[in-house]
Amino acid sequence: MPRFRDTNIVYHNYFDIGVAIATERGLVVPVMRNAERLSFAELEQAIGDFARRAKDGKLKPDELEGGTFTITQWRRVSARCFPRHHQSAQTGILGLHTIQERPVAVQGQVVIRPMMYVALTYDHRLVDGREAVLFLRRVKEVIETPARMLVEI
Repeated sequence: MPRFRDTNIVYHNYFDIGVAIATERGLVVPVMRNAERLSFAELEQAIGDFARRAKDGKLKPDELEGGTFTITQWRRVSARCFPRHHQSAQTGILGLHTIQERPVAVQGQVVIRPMMYVALTYDHRLVDGREAVLFLRRVKEVIETPARMLVEI
C-alpha cells in the first residue's frame, strides 16, 4: 500500500492498519503492524488490546505512528455523509457506520433490511478512483457474506 513520505511516494509490501478508537480524552489511532499476516482472531485480539490500553491511556507513542490506511466506525453518528480527512501520509480511511434496520425497496416491495453506510476517503494521487470503487464493492461483498472470506484467497 503506497503512502507519502515527504514528497516521495513509498510503496510497501505490508499493511500497517490504523484503528480509530474513541476515548474520553479524544480519538486515537493505534496501528496494527503487518496486519496482512494476522488471522481474524489475532486482528480481533489486537483491536481489543488497543481499545483497553487506549481507554487506560497506556498506548505507546510508536504505536500511534506510521499507518498506511485507517479503519474507523462511527457508532453514534447519525449523518449519512462522512466528510473525513485522512492523515496525509496514509493512503486513505475507511469509515463504517452502525448497522441499522432500514426500509428498502426489494422487487417493488418495501422491506426492512440491515443497512450500513460505508465511506472511503483516499488520496487521489495514490489511488485511482476505479480501484477505490472496486475496493468498496469488495468490502460490501465481504460484509454481506463474511463466510466467503474463509474460502476465497
